[in-house]
Amino acid sequence: MVDFSLSYEEKQVRDTIRSFIEKEVMPFENEVLRNERSGRVGLDPQQLRELQDKAKSAGYWGINTPEEYGGIALGPVMSAIVAMEVGRTFVPFDFGGTADNILYAGTPEQKQRYLIPTIQGERRSCFAITEPGAGSDARNIKTRAIKDGSDWIINGEKTFITGGAEADFVMVFAVTDPERGADGGVTCFLVDRDMGWKSEPIATMGEWGPAALIFDNVRVPEENILGELGYGFSLAMEWIGAGRYMIPAGAIGSAERLLAMAIEHAKTRVSMGNPIAEYQAIQWQIADSHVEIESAKWLTLHAAWQLENDIDNRHSSSIAKLSGAVMANNVVDRVLQIHGGMGYTKELPIERWYRELRLLRIFEGTDEIQKRTIARNLIKGHAKLGMLGG
Repeated sequence: MVDFSLSYEEKQVRDTIRSFIEKEVMPFENEVLRNERSGRVGLDPQQLRELQDKAKSAGYWGINTPEEYGGIALGPVMSAIVAMEVGRTFVPFDFGGTADNILYAGTPEQKQRYLIPTIQGERRSCFAITEPGAGSDARNIKTRAIKDGSDWIINGEKTFITGGAEADFVMVFAVTDPERGADGGVTCFLVDRDMGWKSEPIATMGEWGPAALIFDNVRVPEENILGELGYGFSLAMEWIGAGRYMIPAGAIGSAERLLAMAIEHAKTRVSMGNPIAEYQAIQWQIADSHVEIESAKWLTLHAAWQLENDIDNRHSSSIAKLSGAVMANNVVDRVLQIHGGMGYTKELPIERWYRELRLLRIFEGTDEIQKRTIARNLIKGHAKLGMLGG
């Protein structure tokens, strides 16, 4: 039989992370809600830094960062479990000490300038491939980089870039050889903000604060190419593919917290003489939510387990991402319904989660793209039915 239990050490990590989130992070929830009502987002930078310093003192810095760079390298499975615990709160918090995985492809000099300062929290990066006309169809990017002596001149626009308004450097993907297209014609450049690119915040229905990035004759030196000239698209897919299973991981934590709120409310809210928890209509919503959460949880952990064991997890990650995104939206909708009018108000965080979780069905590959990927893998034989494990 397969043993699905966590080891003693893994349980200790999970319980310590849960305790940290409950004792140190959740107390800021009311402040975050008040900030939102006054037009501010999340915590003040100083508050966030103080929380991260507490986490660092407790030994949780660089959850997925190799030990040689000062991290603790818990691995994909424990990273997913940590993300589930962090997802239990809507306070925008992460443990810090991490950097985008493709920065490890940099030269020694690039690592000193970009990777290590990012891990140490001294620099902030963003990843820019999406464009106004190239979202899920990343192969259709139009941003151009033209060689000019020992430099490259970049022109174009990127959109919906997470962290784009705050980053001081960007990993931007531009066409360097139009004849070759995505396979051999796209290059990744490391571009400091002071090289000339500009950002414009994009207002959204949730608290996700993306930005548009504008490149107008931005001059970048040759040594700022990340990886190989022309092979940036494979780096982009590595960035997208490696982290996709983490998206449903966070959603699982949010859904579990929301369902717990619904159960507690159902036991105390009296209607027509009885707690609404006694009514079948409420019980079915609770049961359906729990089944969907557990299903998404094990699909997500399976994708993480494959990655940890050097098994191609792209198909499993697409399944987990699709399942988790749909699940989270189903659960938060039911929880709002169970709370009735109060669930629709800003007095409770449910409507905030409702807005935030809606994004999961769009970013990092829409539901439709995940379905297309899953079906294509099956039709072309890249994935097979009835296979356990790898």
